[in-house]
This record gives sequence, C-alpha cells and structure tokens, in this order.
Amino acid sequence: MATDKSGPEAPPRLGLFGGTFNPIHYGHLRSAEEVCEALALTRLWFIPAAHPPHKVNGDLTPFAVRLEMTRLAVGEHPLISVSDLEGRRPGRSYSIETVRQVRREVGPAWELYFILGLDAMLEIAGWKDYQELFTLSHFVVLDRPGYDRRRLAEVLIEEVHPQFRPLQEGQGFQHPSGHKVFFQETTLMDISGTGIRNLVRQGRSIRYLLPEAVQGYIITHNLYV
Repeated sequence: MATDKSGPEAPPRLGLFGGTFNPIHYGHLRSAEEVCEALALTRLWFIPAAHPPHKVNGDLTPFAVRLEMTRLAVGEHPLISVSDLEGRRPGRSYSIETVRQVRREVGPAWELYFILGLDAMLEIAGWKDYQELFTLSHFVVLDRPGYDRRRLAEVLIEEVHPQFRPLQEGQGFQHPSGHKVFFQETTLMDISGTGIRNLVRQGRSIRYLLPEAVQGYIITHNLYV
C-alpha cells in the first residue's frame, strides 16, 4: 500500500492496534512493525482489551496479565508502546469509546489509524456505534488467511455508508468524511492465541511463535494449563 510519507508539515500519525493479546505473538508484532513502516506512523499503541464485548470472560486471561505480556513483547521499541487505556475504563471495551477517548487525549492534531484484521472488519456491523468510527479515524485492514478482501466493498457500502468510493489502484476506499480504509499486506503468519493456548495445554512447545520473554512469563505463571 502506498501512502504519502510524513513530511515536516504533515500531522503526526497514531496507529491504534487493539485485541485481546491472549497472548501477543509474532503475527501481531510483525504486522505492527510493517504498518509503522508503510504508513510512516509517528507512534503505534497496542491496546489490550479489558472486557471485550464479543469474548466469553471465563476464557479470558486477566487484563493485567495480558497487559504485562504485551509490554514484555514490545520491549523498548522506538515507535511502539502499550496503552492500558481500556483497563482504566469500566464496563465493556467498546472500540468506539476507545477511539473517542484517544481523540480527547491526543487532541485534534493527530491523525488516527485504527488497525484490525480483515476477519474483524467484515463483522464491523456488529460493533457498537460502528458507523461513527469511520468519522473519527482512518482504518488499516490487514489480510487474514482464508478471507477474501473483495467482500469488503459490499460490507462498507451496504452496512456503513453508500457513498464509499474506491481509491486508486485497489488500495482501499474513502468515506465521505475523508477518512480512508486502506488495505495493508503484511507478512502472513498463521499464528493464533487460541493455537498457542492449546499447545500449552497439550504440553507442547510454543517456541518461535512469540517472544522468549512472553514464553518465559507464560511458563513462570503457569498460564493456559
């Protein structure tokens, strides 16, 4: 995906990468690295969900644990950091409330880029106040194995706004607000938190699926057994 690089007068760009991160793994991390580079982001925040509305809480590792694993994974990256924003807010972790809060905290000068997988984007109509999200932020849609990006046009036009228009060279779509929905190809890694948790339960190795610091934390704290 080609975008204009940030220049001296360009607004700062903040990427928002949410998820349960149960646990965070190299698929998340490599995607974040490549999005930072492709969009010339000024900063990118991993935002672990505290109480995701579409997850069963009984199967979810406590927020503080997932937050710490995410911090261990990111380490001292110059552009990427981890936000506890959703843990500071009571109730369900709705994306619209997170984006509204980020906008209040960073002010109007920053451009926001909401990062999510194609699988989640195709289900966007089930999200709270999802239509407002497109008026507050750009979207960056990451390819997912087994999902067809050609379905996205139908979802955006029929479920979000009929006046979405395509960008040049199949790069994505533009909302009437001016915010864009970009396609972003990243290195596809068929790694999932579910798969990692299952391997741990089976007593099998999770080495090379996630950072050593996160693997060590899982072992030390006897997670997922």
